Amino acid sequence: MPLHEPTHCRLDAFTALRDQLPELGTTSGLVRSAVAVSMHELDHADIINVETELDDYAEQILDRVQNASDTRALVAHTHLLLFEEARFRGNLGDYDNPRNSYPSSVLRTRLGLPIMLVMIYKAVLERVGVHVEGINAPGHFLAALPAAATGQIVGDDPVTFIDPFAGGRLLTRDEALARIRQAAPLAFIDDLDPLQPASHKQWLLRLVRNLMTGFERMDQPDDLAAMLEMTRLIEEGG
Repeated sequence: MPLHEPTHCRLDAFTALRDQLPELGTTSGLVRSAVAVSMHELDHADIINVETELDDYAEQILDRVQNASDTRALVAHTHLLLFEEARFRGNLGDYDNPRNSYPSSVLRTRLGLPIMLVMIYKAVLERVGVHVEGINAPGHFLAALPAAATGQIVGDDPVTFIDPFAGGRLLTRDEALARIRQAAPLAFIDDLDPLQPASHKQWLLRLVRNLMTGFERMDQPDDLAAMLEMTRLIEEGG
């Protein structure tokens, strides 16, 4: 693990991220790493508060199901709570705002980028025992569940894709591909499958690179340089 100190990134954020990277393979480590990234800009970002909020959503879901092993009921109640009652959704009106990528901010406003909304969706569902994959699709990050967990089974496709940015909409593979084709047409210039699961390292790097793009557009070179330092840290230590 690199021992150098940052020049642009806040030291407490950089140190917190470095401390979390050994656990990046876990969902908790992914969320905690994302909180650490947000500490560069947010004074109030707190890992424990974020985990407490995620725990609360999970407890509400478990309180609503009669059988905690009924995966379809758990998924259905998660969608009801997160997307219909809490109204988590994409922030179309202020897309480039860095706070769309910060867990504490998204939990407060319930608005965010696809990559952070999928992270919250994954963190809540996995607390109630349902594994969620992040899908590293070009132009639009998605979630994926076994089709049997959603009840949406098309042919022999074992997977349902979920778009938390669109209020938790369930997508078939063809619908997910159409969404990617609209967002990133160049994703189809080769034969690679654009619906590949993301490792947690890929996930975190993409989150930080989204922030780099936002800071560049807002002409904030110091913050852009800070995200570059975090990118190098993740690449070396994640």
